[in-house]
Amino acid sequence: MGEVRSTGRLAATLGSLGLVAGALLIAGSRHWLPPDLPSPPAQDAGEDRPALHAPIHDARPGQPARRIAENLIAPPPVDASGIERIEPRPPLGELGLASPLKTPMPQDWPGTLLYRPVASSSSIFEAMGRRVMISGTVDIDPDRTCAFGDAVWPCGQRARAAFNAWMRGRALKCLLPPDADRFAIAAPCMLGKQDVGAWLVANGWAIASPSGIYGKAESVARGAKMGIFGPPQ
Repeated sequence: MGEVRSTGRLAATLGSLGLVAGALLIAGSRHWLPPDLPSPPAQDAGEDRPALHAPIHDARPGQPARRIAENLIAPPPVDASGIERIEPRPPLGELGLASPLKTPMPQDWPGTLLYRPVASSSSIFEAMGRRVMISGTVDIDPDRTCAFGDAVWPCGQRARAAFNAWMRGRALKCLLPPDADRFAIAAPCMLGKQDVGAWLVANGWAIASPSGIYGKAESVARGAKMGIFGPPQ
């Protein structure tokens, strides 16, 4: 029984010592330094206390950093002639040596035969899913009327009918770009050996474009009162 009481007193004593040691450790943790570092000098109460974890190296503003192994990691010096240039590395495969594709020009376009053309105006027709305007011409709208003396007549409808009658049962050969299927295009066309634009303008069924090549043909049609420049037909 006495042994039990002695053991209890010993445990209580050790517990009290542990609490005291913990309190001392917490109270002194703010000023504890590792044993291998010297204690900071005593300071007056009015002075600012330096940070405990301040860097130990001397970082002076404006001073360059110390160079380490400059002969190993620094770039070679550049002389007055400038940076040395070397030849470019060859491509890894033949694909890098391929030249860009050549864009075909109008004179390189192959002639395309368009069968069963149908005129939608005096110089515009549709054939095989394409819509083509004869280049160098200005078409006459089908709703246009013309006056000759006292007579007024539907020259636009007559011009479209004349174009249809001339093309009936034939095929026009036109210089079309490779992607002409996607949009309407102005192109020169031939009917056999006859220039379609020259025939239309010379007969007065189309007007020559100011930037085209049929200006002289229009002058001849006006002088001869052909097509829209003449009497009702």
